[in-house]
Amino acid sequence: MSPLTRRACGKFRDRRAVVGVLGLGYVGLPLALRFAQARFRVIGFDIDQEKIEKLRAGRSYINYISDATIRRGLKAGFVASADFSRAAEADALILCVPTPLNRAREPDLSFVVNTTRAIAPYLKRGQLVSLESTTWPGTTEEVVQPLIEAGGLRVGRDLFLVFSPERQDPGNARFDTRNIPKLVGGVTPDCLAVGQRLYAAAVDRVVPVSSTRVAEMAKLLENIHRAVNIGLVNELKMVADRMGIDLFEVIDAAATKPFGFVPYYPGPGLGGHCIPIDPFYLTWKAREFGVHTRFIELAGEINHRMPEWVVHKLTEALNARGQAVKGARILILGIAYKKNVDDLRESPSIELLEQLQKLGAHVEYSDPHIPVVPRLRRGTFDLKSVPLSAKTLGAYDAVLLATDHKAFNYALIARHAKLIVDTRGVYRKSRKNVVKA
Repeated sequence: MSPLTRRACGKFRDRRAVVGVLGLGYVGLPLALRFAQARFRVIGFDIDQEKIEKLRAGRSYINYISDATIRRGLKAGFVASADFSRAAEADALILCVPTPLNRAREPDLSFVVNTTRAIAPYLKRGQLVSLESTTWPGTTEEVVQPLIEAGGLRVGRDLFLVFSPERQDPGNARFDTRNIPKLVGGVTPDCLAVGQRLYAAAVDRVVPVSSTRVAEMAKLLENIHRAVNIGLVNELKMVADRMGIDLFEVIDAAATKPFGFVPYYPGPGLGGHCIPIDPFYLTWKAREFGVHTRFIELAGEINHRMPEWVVHKLTEALNARGQAVKGARILILGIAYKKNVDDLRESPSIELLEQLQKLGAHVEYSDPHIPVVPRLRRGTFDLKSVPLSAKTLGAYDAVLLATDHKAFNYALIARHAKLIVDTRGVYRKSRKNVVKA
């Protein structure tokens, strides 16, 4: 271990270091607050000035992070800034920026590249750079490393570079940034040593791996595992529906086996920043090696088709009542991609809304966590959440339960909705006004 490495490790161990977190979204903000809680001075960077102003005022823009938590972070030493020149103050710079797909469903690393370029002029000897954004194996060394070395500093000799994938689960009350084990892979052994020391100061368990590529691949495996299994149960849901079998009961029955089975539950499609997107990073990279990732692509195809299948089930249910979709008043319950969060990214509810609009239905939504949907991809008007009451529920021809928020009064919905199309298995007992989709 070099003297520079020992000094860097000592700074993180003794909490004399300044931690910079680039990107204050659903991953970066909780991470920044955790480091502040662990008694580090933290600079959170973001290009969104509105976010910066809210944080400086002690206000949160994420529903499961309270204003009080933000204020405690500010008091502990967290500051928010849009001035990337302050990267020179940090001893560690952690990139938590989006890695979406482009229109051709290929990896879009523009946020990673642009952010790395923004901090590159301010890099200094002894700094640690950590990439947390999910990406294809090789990104850290093939994309990030050349950018940070462009100024003459060398990874492993002058500064340190690691990949440590984010593992956030928004809204999970049991697991948070502190108690979710943290994978770390370094470009060199000294890089790994410094990365381990950084995260060990804020996370209960750090798991070192042999390379950045292993850490990058591990993150993709985690998400591909979920995408493939969700695709499986979504396909089985369609089969079970035709057979007149309740798949939710089947899954619960199978889950009584104490080994060899992990329950996954179907829904109206996949949403969020990870599961619908990340598997295709490996699919894209695998082509470079002449490999066709058939399982991944098939699961993606099935999950992508689920909103269409739900709309078909809703159409059948309306037809059985002598009504067409065109002109029907439909209320979607839950516009967020998963329950109890305020995140719209890749939400299948948006796809459901747009498909029903296209068929001529009058569609509105109710979501206690998202009061306004300001812009739809192909929609022609803004929407605001409809408050639920006996009167409002009874005014719709159908209620489509897309996201099963705990805040919904399901008994009220069951009593007053004319027709409920349930995609989440909330209503397990047979009801005349419930159709399972």
